[in-house]
Amino acid sequence: QVQLVESGGGLVQTGDSLRLSCAASGLTFSGYTMAWFRQVPGKEREFVATIFWKGYSTSYADSVKGRFPISRDNAENKVYLQMLSLKPEDTAVYYCAAGRLFSSKSSEYNYWGQGTQVTVSS
Repeated sequence: QVQLVESGGGLVQTGDSLRLSCAASGLTFSGYTMAWFRQVPGKEREFVATIFWKGYSTSYADSVKGRFPISRDNAENKVYLQMLSLKPEDTAVYYCAAGRLFSSKSSEYNYWGQGTQVTVSS
């Protein structure tokens, strides 16, 4: 059974930093592209960042490029999202996802975590 468990969310102020973690189990982690998406109530889930299993290529949404580096540790079966210079508009539930393709489309990801709340106050 595949499990993705996010952690590291919380309430911070504008300009602060957070690091989200996602621990994966039940899959061959090194063979999966890992991604972060986010969602606010009433809106569709939005792509944030992804890291390819092959070659560790990365891709980012324009809104977070340069602020939210994504990384992975295949030895620990974990993916991270370092969130820098946080803004109120970054407030959302952040989800970890695993899939086989290198994509920004949520439909391409097979497995999802339960999400972790990030709230940025102004």
